[in-house]
Amino acid sequence: MSSASTSPPTTRAVRPAVVLLGVLALAVNLRAGLAGYPPLLETVRADLGIGAGAAGLVQAGAVLMMSAGSFGAAAVAARIGRERLLGVAVAIIAAGSLLRAVPALPTLIGGSVLVGAGIGVAGVLLTGVVKEYLADRAGAVTGGYVVSMMVGATVASAVAVPLAVALGGWSLSLAVWAVPAVLAVAVWVPVAARIGRGRSAVPADDGASERDEPRIWRDPFARRAACYLAGSSTIFYGWLTWLSPFYELQGWSAQSAGLLLAVWSIAQIPAALLFPAIAERHRRWRFWASLTVLSSIAGTVGALLLPAPGTPLPWLWAVLIGIGVGAGFPLGLAVIAWRTPTPARSAAVSGFGLGVGYCAAGIGPLVMGLLIDLGGFFPAIVLLVAAAGLQAAAIWRIGDRPE
Repeated sequence: MSSASTSPPTTRAVRPAVVLLGVLALAVNLRAGLAGYPPLLETVRADLGIGAGAAGLVQAGAVLMMSAGSFGAAAVAARIGRERLLGVAVAIIAAGSLLRAVPALPTLIGGSVLVGAGIGVAGVLLTGVVKEYLADRAGAVTGGYVVSMMVGATVASAVAVPLAVALGGWSLSLAVWAVPAVLAVAVWVPVAARIGRGRSAVPADDGASERDEPRIWRDPFARRAACYLAGSSTIFYGWLTWLSPFYELQGWSAQSAGLLLAVWSIAQIPAALLFPAIAERHRRWRFWASLTVLSSIAGTVGALLLPAPGTPLPWLWAVLIGIGVGAGFPLGLAVIAWRTPTPARSAAVSGFGLGVGYCAAGIGPLVMGLLIDLGGFFPAIVLLVAAAGLQAAAIWRIGDRPE
């Protein structure tokens, strides 16, 4: 095999631990800007006088821009460099967060769109970075940076309402998330500069190898990965947007519903760390991925049929859904890293998969909002059960990691 000769020797100029530190700093920002909105959603609706459909449009617009960013990331990175574009993407997240400081619907939508675009681009590029610099532990590293994303989301959902009270408005609470984005860019820029210096004397050959591969949409594995991520992302962003409002409708306070969302996020952290690492070690991807989707289905059906707001059951449903989506997403990214031959192909497949997934996930919260306006939460949650069915079908077709 000539794979050793095709890997850039200069990657040794950057220690893997340094790259990992930069990746984790960036990943903190890949959900926080979106997770801070749902606990404030009912407050935003009352302040701006909008319906559930319009409120869902805010999150839907952000996630659809994540889809657009995912589709376009690989092509832009080929022109200006993956590492440089990563810094630009997180800077865009900071700019979008700052724009949301203005308490008006146009700025809320516009800022959320920028946040979504930055997240979409950065999410795709991180997969390529892991493939190139940290491939020996792709499953564990993918779980690690997804956990970093979850930590950001957990903190954002838990403190959204207290921040709004302390700062004097929901818009300032949303704008706060520009701070960690700026800090992450400051951490990443020196890492990207060192990688750039190390690559200066090496011809890039990933593009050539990528041209020898079939077109992404003709690749059966890429299509199956896209269906898997579409189901997983729809469940995640559907519950991210509507879990707090669902229990507020059951009589919970905004702060208690925000805490439930935080517990949902916390449950994702151990699942994201353990499931990909175990699947990688035992080479049983289908088995562990199936457990995640079963957990999502159990929690979603439980919330649908037995919301039981005065009992401990809502916390159980939140934990089950959290385990399902927490492990499901990194397992999807990990199987892409395992099955793709080069960093460029990994970025292309993940870009296609995440683009399709985020497109479905962007439409999901919007359709749920419309269904809530028309018929309440029951048909909206049934939509999430259907998304879990799509994910399960994709798991069966993808199968286990080859030896």
